[in-house]
Amino acid sequence: MPTEARSILFVHAHPDDESINNGATMAKYVAEGARVTLVTCTRGEYGEILLPELAHLAADREDRLGEYRVGELDRAMARLGVRDHRFLGEPGEFHDSGMMGTEGNERADAFWQADVGQTAQRLAEVIREVRPQVLVTYNPFGGYGHPDHIQAHRVAMRAVELVEGTDAQVERVYWNTMPYSVLVDAVGTLREEGADTGFKVVEAVEELLYAEDDSLVSAVIHAEEHVPAKTEAMREHATQILVDGPFFALSNYVGMRVLGTEYYRLARGSAPTGAPVAVDLFAGLDR
Repeated sequence: MPTEARSILFVHAHPDDESINNGATMAKYVAEGARVTLVTCTRGEYGEILLPELAHLAADREDRLGEYRVGELDRAMARLGVRDHRFLGEPGEFHDSGMMGTEGNERADAFWQADVGQTAQRLAEVIREVRPQVLVTYNPFGGYGHPDHIQAHRVAMRAVELVEGTDAQVERVYWNTMPYSVLVDAVGTLREEGADTGFKVVEAVEELLYAEDDSLVSAVIHAEEHVPAKTEAMREHATQILVDGPFFALSNYVGMRVLGTEYYRLARGSAPTGAPVAVDLFAGLDR
């Protein structure tokens, strides 16, 4: 398939999720000439703010974090070279739902409360426009159980069903995954090399809810040359991510290495022939 004919769509819940999970992959495919589109479902209004000087933007104060994170996302996508990034709804629509079990889940405008069928129709319109052969989103657990991640999974999978059998059919759906063995190595590296960061080191990888069995990996994208771009994209999400050298942490201050290799689990569509673990998400697709 000519690289200019390739189109890939990433569906994420909040600004910053894309850079952490797929930043190297996105930069790689942009560099190779593919069309890379990002749809972000909420503006992350309930995110915990890591910069004291911006604490006034919080939901319980000025409630302007969402609009600020729009700018962070713009700058992050510029770092990765992604020109086509959009939100699923208009401002004031599909509000961040907060963590599971919080009052934010019950808001009438919370993404968690959105009708999956109607919301998927919105995403299906984007699919019909950009014609991605490949769509990337979360697993049914949303990676670690956040309501908006789970809802993004539901909406994305339903949207794929809505275009099935049409000329906009998505050929392959991948879910982000993080292999257990990779996390073991990453935690070990932080313990050995990241003492100066002050980030926390988990005692057991099982504490990280997003760890999955290595056998679930269907594709491995090696994009180490794009780690600088991924790291800078993560730095742009400064209200949410702390970056220190090759390591980063979120609001829980648990450290992790910025990875240039990213992992995917095939959820829909056929795997590339003769390749139990692919190194290209488009491998074998010729549309």
